[in-house]
Amino acid sequence: MTPPSASLEADLQTLQAAGEAAIATADSLEALEKIRLDYLGKKGKVSKVLGGMGKLPPEDRPRIGSLANQVKTAIQTGLDEQKTRLQDAAIQAQLAAETLDVTMPGVYQSQGRIHPINSIIDQITEIFVGLGYTVASGPEVESDYYNFEALNFLPDHPARDMQDTLYLPNGDLLRTHTSNIQIRYMKEHEPPCRVLATGRCYRRDTVDATHAAVFHQIEFFAIDKGITFTDLRGTIRAFIDALFGDIPIRFRPSYFPFTEPSAEVDVEWNGQWLEVLGCGMIDPNVLEAVGYDPEIYTGFAAGLGVERLAMVQHEIDDIRRLYSSDLRFLQQF
Repeated sequence: MTPPSASLEADLQTLQAAGEAAIATADSLEALEKIRLDYLGKKGKVSKVLGGMGKLPPEDRPRIGSLANQVKTAIQTGLDEQKTRLQDAAIQAQLAAETLDVTMPGVYQSQGRIHPINSIIDQITEIFVGLGYTVASGPEVESDYYNFEALNFLPDHPARDMQDTLYLPNGDLLRTHTSNIQIRYMKEHEPPCRVLATGRCYRRDTVDATHAAVFHQIEFFAIDKGITFTDLRGTIRAFIDALFGDIPIRFRPSYFPFTEPSAEVDVEWNGQWLEVLGCGMIDPNVLEAVGYDPEIYTGFAAGLGVERLAMVQHEIDDIRRLYSSDLRFLQQF
């Protein structure tokens, strides 16, 4: 009869050989982990064999225990080595799949650009925000009241002919200026206020090198106690200096229904004077229309064409180039 110690010794040697063979054929980390649990887990094969050590004579137990530790160490070493090999192989496979041939020509991705109109709107907004102005917006489809009546355009006033525009069947119209934002803002806020309004406007203008039927306008206005035309002139001078530098400007007397006195502002461009904005002191009738007391408050307002300022900034000779979507032109900016 075979002694119990000899039987356990044979079983341990068999387990070691079987474990090493299984490890050598493992082709994934998942399979390797399953082998580890099968052989070295709490309910693994090695533990089951060692369960018979209680039947051994006391003098045989140290030798069998030492052999069992050798088997565990051999299997664990094999697991670690195979795990390292599998991990290295996975890294090499990933590197091979992600290899970049630096000798191949690159793929060009064209970069987007900010349109000159959007660019100058951003610049102007930054300037006036730096001066303490609040940015406001309003609807492009507007009522006659906000676009004309509240701005001191009487129903039969000839000044309306200057801004004859596009009307909708319900009597609303496409706004002719951003001054509608001024009325809406003042109706909702008490003075003092300093506001910058930006948006698209529509007029039945004849399109030429300096006019467009659809254009962008920026208006800025300030209302407080004691505001004078000097404040308006200083604000415009500071604005032009910040945008273009120290270039010649001039104020020409003009007329707007919503300002009194009024002026046009020109800048020198290509040796000629180019009108870039209109301005003036807000008419008392406009202040009364929004509930401000003109005996207490005064204010100024100015509106400018964004496209014309873009023409000055980039020395563009024709406003229509800004709307032509010609990449040869736009890629210059």
